[in-house]
Amino acid sequence: MKEYDTNQLRDVVLLGHGGAGKTSLAEAMLFASGATNRMGEVENGTTVADFDEEEMRRHISLNLALIPVEWEGCKINVLDTPGYTDFVGEVKSAVRVADVALVLVDAVAGVEVGTELVWDYAEEAGLPRMVVVNKINRENANLGRVLEALREAFGKNFVPIQLPIGAEAGFAGVVDLVNKRAVTGTDGKVGDIPAELAGQAEEALLQVIEAAAEADDELIVKYLEGEELTDKEIRQGLRAAVLKGTAVPVLVTAATAGLGAHALLDALVAYAPRPSDRGPALAKGAAGEEGIEPNDLAPLAALAFKTTADPFVGKLTYFRVYGGILESDSRLYNSRVREEERTGQLYVMRGKEQIPVSRLHAGDIGAMAKLTHTLTGDTLCDKGHLVSLPGPIFPAPLFAVAVQPTSKADQAKLGPTLTRICEEDPTLHWRQEPSTRQTILEGMGEAHVDIALKRMDNRFDVGAETSIPRVPYRETITKTFGDQYRHKKQTGGAGQFAEVHMRLEPLPSDTGYEFDWEVFGGAISRSFESSIQKGIKQVMEQGVIAGYPVVDVKAVVFDGKEHPVDSKDIAFQIAGREVFKKVFMSAGPVLQEPIHKVVITIPEEYTGDIMGDLNTKRARVLGMDQSGNKSIITALVPLAEMQRYATDLRSLTQGRGVFSMELDHYENVPSHLAQEIVAAHQSEQEE
Repeated sequence: MKEYDTNQLRDVVLLGHGGAGKTSLAEAMLFASGATNRMGEVENGTTVADFDEEEMRRHISLNLALIPVEWEGCKINVLDTPGYTDFVGEVKSAVRVADVALVLVDAVAGVEVGTELVWDYAEEAGLPRMVVVNKINRENANLGRVLEALREAFGKNFVPIQLPIGAEAGFAGVVDLVNKRAVTGTDGKVGDIPAELAGQAEEALLQVIEAAAEADDELIVKYLEGEELTDKEIRQGLRAAVLKGTAVPVLVTAATAGLGAHALLDALVAYAPRPSDRGPALAKGAAGEEGIEPNDLAPLAALAFKTTADPFVGKLTYFRVYGGILESDSRLYNSRVREEERTGQLYVMRGKEQIPVSRLHAGDIGAMAKLTHTLTGDTLCDKGHLVSLPGPIFPAPLFAVAVQPTSKADQAKLGPTLTRICEEDPTLHWRQEPSTRQTILEGMGEAHVDIALKRMDNRFDVGAETSIPRVPYRETITKTFGDQYRHKKQTGGAGQFAEVHMRLEPLPSDTGYEFDWEVFGGAISRSFESSIQKGIKQVMEQGVIAGYPVVDVKAVVFDGKEHPVDSKDIAFQIAGREVFKKVFMSAGPVLQEPIHKVVITIPEEYTGDIMGDLNTKRARVLGMDQSGNKSIITALVPLAEMQRYATDLRSLTQGRGVFSMELDHYENVPSHLAQEIVAAHQSEQEE
């Protein structure tokens, strides 16, 4: 692959609802540019972008894929993203490193749930946008209806810069309004605008000229004075309109038929922002915030935005260069861990194909293999000029499963494999939950976690079963109480003797555990204090009433007895353990449950259904806000009721609701529910 400088680059992310045709469009662009000699199909698993085993099996994209397309002396780095909401992490990574979002909309379905979500992600990132109305060759496809839906949903100035030639199955190509020509067929043949479309094209061009003029001060003056704008000026104005977001150009394609791809590539070269148009990238430097200019003379700064782990290829790190030139076989510095990284060969990825290159300029996207310290979100820079670029911001996980290895052999491999899978996808997290003694894997939804487990099995040969995680309850007391316990054991040899008097006092929430020694007159030697504490800590870990950890308790040893011969460490451990249990049971023991703060964002029409559902979940609604046509509900809900909320919300709102949750505090479990939990624990113990 040729070497491209900063002004010849376009970094484009394909966004849209699942099934809008993003992967097929990337395939059509590759074919149009001559990079492939036949078009792959999603249904047959033959596309360049969907190369993962699971993607080929399910016929949907699960990962972001990099598809560089060479066109008219430029390189367009196309980032193909999944449309399914569970894989939002991949979308956020791609949005972070792109300079323009190409939002795909189905010509029949119009604006869908996923369209609204990805539009919001692009909005959050301040990313310029263009829209592609795809599948224009389908029955009932209607460009006018889609434009209306777009304006209603997003209120922007959507300006068609192309018109379809022919309708539905008769779609043959597009009218390129700015260049006043027709581009038809899979070979992108250029010709005159069909006579029957000339009037419509003239009318549509006026709207384009207006949008172009409004984005540029000089052009608007010229336009208002009645002067005609040249084609070059219109292109210049449109590029400015895209960059400022004052207008959103709309293009049309039929990706699977290979129609419209040539004109789309022309439009990306002409109107998509170059890396230099977006201005300096903000980074943290030694002296505070600094801007990294997108050129070859700037200090080197590259952001790692994706990591893949493969048992055969090893670790591959995808990155975007924001400043400077990155060379193969050089030394870089990771500013997070303050460690040096040796780069071997640099690659440009095309799906899974690794194309070796000797250097990459500012604004380009590539990959490196086998970096030791670098993770997603890290910055690679010069050791003499340390900078740190902000990484992608990933949402917190919403769906958890408890994971058990399927065989003894998988037991030892489970932890390291989970670590590798989570390194690759930062929206996956795993941890050991000490209170329930379970291994927990968390992700964005059921499909997300399910695919992660399949990958563990396929790639690393580690099998695992899942179950709904146990709720991490806690045990504590509500009143002060004191009592004693005597441990006496006489066998043939040396005996055991210890007597401990203990008082337990409740402590404020989240204080933890305190211990006090109030024994006077040497009734128990101070040397046995640690033995008693050992016994107490054993019980606190295992729980007293339902097998959950004990918290927020102060234990005070105030008296006791010892025997000159039979008192020993083990005797006082047992006495400490048993007296703690005995006193705990009389000190008003209670179970506490985690309460999460949940923020739910839904279209207004679902508010009633969601409120009704929350009432069945023991929720306390804290407030409701309005943002556009969305309702935002904030509530406190017990975790026990929220274990599968990702699935519930999706079905209640047809996938249009989103939520986030975080631990807020612990509070006492209602007594009737606590009795059920204690009874379940007892029957488990008996079994």
